[in-house]
Amino acid sequence: MVRILSVALCMWAFWLGQAQGGEPIDDLLARIRAVGKEGKGNVAAAQAWQRLVQRGPDALLPVLSALDDASPAARNWLRSAVEAIGDETLRAKKPLPEKQLEAFIQDKRHAGHSRRLAYEWLVRIDPKTPARLLPGMLDDPGQELRRDAVAVVLERAKNLFDADDKAGAKTQYQKALAHARDRDQLKLVAGQLKKLGIDVDLTARFGFITRWMLVGPFDNVKGVGFQNVYPPEKGVDLAAKYTSKDGKDIRWIEHETHEPLGMVDLNKAIGHLKGAVAYGYAVVESKEERPVEIRAGSNNAIRIFLNGKEVFFREEYHHGMDMDQHVGKGVLKAGKNEILIKVCQNEQTEDWAQLWSFQLRVCDAIGGAVPVRVATLTSKE
Repeated sequence: MVRILSVALCMWAFWLGQAQGGEPIDDLLARIRAVGKEGKGNVAAAQAWQRLVQRGPDALLPVLSALDDASPAARNWLRSAVEAIGDETLRAKKPLPEKQLEAFIQDKRHAGHSRRLAYEWLVRIDPKTPARLLPGMLDDPGQELRRDAVAVVLERAKNLFDADDKAGAKTQYQKALAHARDRDQLKLVAGQLKKLGIDVDLTARFGFITRWMLVGPFDNVKGVGFQNVYPPEKGVDLAAKYTSKDGKDIRWIEHETHEPLGMVDLNKAIGHLKGAVAYGYAVVESKEERPVEIRAGSNNAIRIFLNGKEVFFREEYHHGMDMDQHVGKGVLKAGKNEILIKVCQNEQTEDWAQLWSFQLRVCDAIGGAVPVRVATLTSKE
């Protein structure tokens, strides 16, 4: 009887602890982080979410930390948990951990999106936060906070420009130019500096490659070319001669684009063709080994290779083109690095399906151009 009573008391204590949120926060976070595609794990995540929110401010920093490397699905759960904890705490007129939030924001080991969320909550409870923190975030590794810091400089520059203080405005716009990474901000800066007599080369600023070796056309009738492995994918030999889709001899040709943002028009460089594949090849030299992003834009199906390893592919045609719409991640080695892009054109005849082009740049994780030198290549090498 005593043993039965003891077991019953233990079970009662366990369930009471669960109801009062006694389960370790790390365990609750693990359930949320385990959510998968198509609703997998959502029931367990929902239960864990409720218990996390019940823990109040004590769970806030752990949840923010868990956001760092969470999957997109788990990130939605965790972000909503932060919002619920924050809202409920303020509604109950209880304090949020201001010092801990600021320390979290200042700790650059955390992901930019996590620090940004912490920043938004700190601003809610301390409106002086932007004036205190943003001046020190112009070089922030998180694009989310860096953008706000640059926006402050842009506002200052605009006020000086409007007050006809051209020298002061120029200084501030140049400061913004040095730190901005987002296209809209850099475009604004370039436009304003042009009014002040300074030309900005945005193509170089973004790190677009403008000198390429090109070869094509290979066959892509009925879409076969995207999967077919043509010789350039097996290893680039700039002196090689290949057979085109029409049975003709083709060789690598040198091409330098002067189009804005490094646009390469394959219709002009290779020919206005349909059902065709072309390759672009470039070599960039880096002084050190470093992680990079190879970002491309194209209306066409593409594959991107860095030093012989595929880092991105997408088989879709005429879906619109935007800068940085395709992102491959890799590592530049110290010395020479080979970049190969495969661009496939399909056989659609509509006016809007005629574009056959690409642009490609090498940058860091927040869009800053990586300091590389593009090697000069010829078909004789």
